[in-house]
Amino acid sequence: MKKLVLLGGGYGNMRVLLRLLPNQLPEDVSITLIDKVPYHCLKTEYYALAAGTISDHHVRVAFPEHPRLSIKYGEVTSVNTEEKKVFLKDDDAISYDDLIIGLGCEDKYHNVPGADEFTYSIQSIEKSRATYQMLNNLPAQSVVGIVGAGLSGVELASELRESRPDLNIKLFDRGKVILSAFPERLSNYVQGWFEKHGVEIVNNANITKVEPNIVYNHDEPIECDAIVWTAGIQPVELVREMDVEKDPSGRVVLSKYHNIPTDEHVYVVGDCASLPHAPSAQLAEGQAEQIVQVLTKRWNNESLPEELPRIKVKGVLGSLGKKQGFGLLNERAVTGRVARLLKSGILWMYKYHNG
Repeated sequence: MKKLVLLGGGYGNMRVLLRLLPNQLPEDVSITLIDKVPYHCLKTEYYALAAGTISDHHVRVAFPEHPRLSIKYGEVTSVNTEEKKVFLKDDDAISYDDLIIGLGCEDKYHNVPGADEFTYSIQSIEKSRATYQMLNNLPAQSVVGIVGAGLSGVELASELRESRPDLNIKLFDRGKVILSAFPERLSNYVQGWFEKHGVEIVNNANITKVEPNIVYNHDEPIECDAIVWTAGIQPVELVREMDVEKDPSGRVVLSKYHNIPTDEHVYVVGDCASLPHAPSAQLAEGQAEQIVQVLTKRWNNESLPEELPRIKVKGVLGSLGKKQGFGLLNERAVTGRVARLLKSGILWMYKYHNG
């Protein structure tokens, strides 16, 4: 019996399970999924969990069940590719024949002193829960600083505005205009939404230090009752410490078949993989589709295609509270109610097919 081991129950490995189960898994292959929590977490919705507009149950999806799927709950501490073993904290090592590493990402603090220690996060369900408790226990008129105005920061700030209209929210953005990587129309639309709803955008920000309840912008102290960090991500520490080739962002460089170039039995999916597009759930799922195709051919001793098709990313959608949104679909800008409905519909479809 061949052993396929999946590290992490995120979007990539969930798509692997969806494609192999219940009927596409070869009779001589078993799967072991290892994760710290007993359910798949909808990470794209952590901002709403932290803001208090959805329940914890809303961001959880049960793992599938199958006679040849074993689920192991634990924390992965290291991977030994020579021995083909995965080591767990306070548990026995697990051997594998094929391994898919999909352990996700964590906050990147860019060497800003105090950022790790004195800010809150939405990069894991545990941290999002803690952020929810902190934000929703704040007294009225408290000041919340959100560092980083990418998609996560924008969605958190807008959702928190609807959840707690009594709070004073400051959104720190490095760019001259918010969401500068998007078309000007979208940037102006999001900027206008925040101005209309009383969220202060601090443009051209450069956070140089964080102290308890103080964020320093260009070394100028700004007092906050709470600070949330949404200013960048990096692969988890275990992946960053692996002795393999990585790109400047610390993501693992892969062969065209998504495995480590020196080991065709170790694949990397999602936020830990070096890919042409920015990390996203959509990209992880597209990559997982191809990994399943490669695995199936290798299991059957079939030749691999000369090239795999380029993974297509259809676009990105963001929410501005529960009624408005923005995004790019096939390079076409969408804003307002339509964008929000599209995002809600995609989420519903995902939960329907995976729940």
